[in-house]
Formats: sequence, C-alpha cells, structure tokens
Amino acid sequence: MGYEIAEQLGWRMPDVIVYPTGGGVGLIGIDKAISELLELGWIRDKLPRLVAVQAEGCAPIVEAYESGAAESVPFPDARTVAFGITVPKALGDFLILDAVRRTDGTAIAVSDADLLTEQRALAASDGAFICPEGAACMAAVKQLRESGWLSASDEVVVLNTGAGLKYPETVQVDVPTLPIDGVIPDRRGHRRT
Repeated sequence: MGYEIAEQLGWRMPDVIVYPTGGGVGLIGIDKAISELLELGWIRDKLPRLVAVQAEGCAPIVEAYESGAAESVPFPDARTVAFGITVPKALGDFLILDAVRRTDGTAIAVSDADLLTEQRALAASDGAFICPEGAACMAAVKQLRESGWLSASDEVVVLNTGAGLKYPETVQVDVPTLPIDGVIPDRRGHRRT
C-alpha cells in the first residue's frame, strides 16, 4: 500500500496517512514501504504522519499511545461493529506505536455511532458503501480536523480496507416486498385494483 500511495501521487507522499488499525499489519507495511522508498531515492519528501484509527470499544493502541507505553495491554471486553479492527492485543503493537510516534502521527479512537454515521453519509453523498473500518477513518479525520490536528492545507490519504457489503447489519434497509396476494397498496394503504 505504501508503494501504491507513492506511485499514485507521482512518487511523493501525502502529509498524512490514516489507517484502520487492528493487528496493524497494514500500517506497519506502509511504514516499511515508505522507509524503503526513501532509501531507494524514489521519494525525497518528508515522511507522512501516520494515524492509527481504532474503535472506542477496542482501542489498545490508542491507550498505549496516550499513556506513552512502548506496547499495548490486552483490551478487556473488546466490542465494535468494525470487526476488522477488533484486535484486543496486536502482535506488532510496538511497531505500530513506533511508526506513529516516529512520524509525529497519532492514534485515535472513534465511537461506533460516529463511524456508522460516516458510513451512511458517504453512501448517501458518493454512493460508496465502505466497510466500518474505513468509516472509522472518515470519522477520525473529522475529529482530527475539528481538533486542529489536521489543517485545511494537509493532503490526507484515508484508506478504506473493504466493502460495506460484508457488513449488512450496519445499514438498515426497508425493501418493499410484494404481498402474498400480489396486490400493492397505494400510499394511503388502500388496495389498488
């Protein structure tokens, strides 16, 4: 993903990369790719700030980041609608924390309510039904912008790691069905003949 981001941006890096973080292998890989690209001389600009996004119901990386710990502790009773980031203790937590701190990034947790709101908003505005993990990143960007951590001039890459179709329970749909008798009532509930 790190190579793909650089290539898509014309062999440069954005100011910030926001990634949904459960086990953290995506964020670790992006960090490794950026280091390799710098060593190869394929990119020359500063490192992007890396942001690890978690759900409030499972935020061991965020807790470790905020406490200054080098690694996380298992998160008790982990729960979130974003299954892909429900990882109570990442094996590579120390690598995630190092990457976030070394790049002057951050770790942030969002509520399930906020990520579901962002998932619905993006589907309504752009027609993209993203996964809850990607929606968590959108909610995080909103919070980081409101707090001033992100500025209007920052170029931000927000990663979505899956399709919302894998999570049908995250969206309520009232699909009209044909009644058994085959007669569809009109808007007032009267039978049409």
